[in-house]
Order: sequence, then C-alpha cells, then structure tokens
Amino acid sequence: MRDGQRRWRRALLVALALVAMQLGSLVAPAYACGCGAMVPQSGRQLSVKQETSAVRFDGHTEQIVMRLTVDGNAPKAAWIMPVPSRATVKLGDRHLFDQLEELSEPVNRTRSYFWPRDGDWPFAKSRSVGDGAPNPGAKPPVEVIGRERLGPFDVARLTATDPTALRDWLTRNGFQLPPALATELRPYVDQKWEYVAIRLAPDQQGQTLGGPLDPLSLTFASDRLVYPMRLSRLAKTPQTLNLYVLANHRMETTSPIGGSTPQLLFAGGIAHPTGSLADLVGRESPVYLTAMTQFFQHPSEITGDHELKKSTDDTPFQRARYTDELMTVGGIPAWLLTVGGVLVVLGAGAGLAVRARVRRRATALTPL
Repeated sequence: MRDGQRRWRRALLVALALVAMQLGSLVAPAYACGCGAMVPQSGRQLSVKQETSAVRFDGHTEQIVMRLTVDGNAPKAAWIMPVPSRATVKLGDRHLFDQLEELSEPVNRTRSYFWPRDGDWPFAKSRSVGDGAPNPGAKPPVEVIGRERLGPFDVARLTATDPTALRDWLTRNGFQLPPALATELRPYVDQKWEYVAIRLAPDQQGQTLGGPLDPLSLTFASDRLVYPMRLSRLAKTPQTLNLYVLANHRMETTSPIGGSTPQLLFAGGIAHPTGSLADLVGRESPVYLTAMTQFFQHPSEITGDHELKKSTDDTPFQRARYTDELMTVGGIPAWLLTVGGVLVVLGAGAGLAVRARVRRRATALTPL
C-alpha cells in the first residue's frame, strides 16, 4: 500500500509540475515579433498573431509599412524598432495590404484530365479540388530626437549609445523590458543605429489591445535594403514573416538567416500603380513587386537582419490555383467517346473477320 501511495504522490507531483509549466507559458510575454520587439505592460500578456510588412526601396531611401494583429489582456504595450538612420514616422494606409494581397494572389486555371476520377461517372465518390523585407561629439546615453502622437500611438524617436540606458529609459516610461533585450540591442548600438519606440494604447480608456492595429510607416535613408530581424531571436514561439518588396527590380534575400528558405509568392512589374500603392510609390512610377513568406521554427537560430539584393533577372512569377475538369467533347466525356469508338472499330473488325470466315467456309463447301 505504501508503494502504491508513493507512486500516486509521484504521479501527482509530475502532473502538477506539467500544469505549472503550461500556465507559465501562457502568462509569459511574447516580447518579439518578426520586426522589432513587442513588450506588454508588466504582468500582462500580449502576442502578435500576424505581421505583414511592405518595404519600398529606391536605392537611397527605404520605407517600411507594418501592420500588426495582436491578442492579449494588456491595456498598454511598447514596440521597439531599430533603424539604420534618422526615421520619420506616420500612420500607414490600412488599404495598402488589401491591394498588395489582391495583386499577388494566385490566378485560377483549369487543367483537363482524360480518365474519370472519384466523383465522375461512373464513380460515386466525391473528390476535393487541390490548390496547385557618424556620431560627432559626446551625446547622452539616450537622446529623444522627436515625439508625437499618431492615432493610438505615442511615438518616440531615440538614439542610444548604451543598450542598458535605452532599456532604463523605456522602463522609466512604464515598460519593463527583458534583460536579454539589452544584449540583442548591442549590435545596433555598435553600428550607431537609432530606434523608434512606440507606446500603444487603446483609443478608449479601460480597453485592452486586440485585433488589427493601424499600420505604421517608417522612412529612413539607406543605401541597402535591410529588414531588421535580429530582435526576433528573443521570440519563444515560431515566427512567420510576410514581406512585400517594392523596388526597381525583382528582389531576393541574401541569406535565410536561420529560417526556412523564403518562399516566393509573386514577382512581377506594375506599370501603372493605382490606389494605395500609387500613394506609396507614385502614380507615374512603375515598380516591381516581390512577395515572399518565410517561417522561423526556432527563432533563437536567427543570425542577423535580412538583407535583400537584386535578383539575377526580372522573370515574373505567379502562383496558380488549379481546378481539374474531366475532358469532354460536346458535353460527352472524351474517354467515353474514345472507348466507344474503339469498341465500335473492334466490333466492326470482328464482324468483318466473321464474315470472311463464313465466306471461306462457304467457298470450301461449294462443289466443283
């Protein structure tokens, strides 16, 4: 009986430990997303459910428009975004991503097949249709370059010579950043990058952050197309990056930086931009759109920021969503006509053979 009680207690302790681990994972803040770091108010939880970015690059200036969809119980949160040079920040156009998604969606095509499949006569089973991103003089550790209110966002543009000082500044302004963030910020500080620190809060007091947030647009000077990803090393869950790149040519990443090979979704030139896209790139400016997605199963393996370069050529690419249809002729299945025709020919041949055999026999029986 004692051995049984010991086994029961041991099993109970193991179960309680597993439950505690699960609860701990639920309340742990998800303080990294695909681009930058998202930090909820102390004691609250916030996760980025979806992140999509559009990047415009003309060889001298880079503009990143980000749209985040969040979920959690935090009434406030902070988002930290490193940038290689002085950035201007404004609200983005929420309709831009709808237009980009429409431009890059798969085309519908039809494929014909000859032999019947499940769902075709004479088979009765149903079948499914498959779908075929210099520091002169001494400065204070953290300097506020500018601060403005943009909709629900309180935007502060900062420079920092010490990642710990940056973390302390943010803490004084109401956000407790993980100590590991200071370590991940060190390479940006060494390269003299600046930061955009954004405080997010619901429009109405007492609400929590949730659902799609208004897009934010950051513009800065750069002679190379770079998409900051290093802070995503802190993420505790797998990450997906959806990136629309608008440049003069088709673009590609120079390295997977620790994730899966980026999957191309669309590549093609847009001669006459319209709508929200024209507001971003100009109505008289033809642009090449490259859409890609990438999955990071283990964010801790991310090696740095994404750098994108011109592809070897501007070959267009578009996914296709195929619908398979049985080949017909005049509404009649082609296989049925073919088989029927073969049977008719075989039948006719057999008839001729029988007739020839009958004639031979008749000839043989005729008396001389």
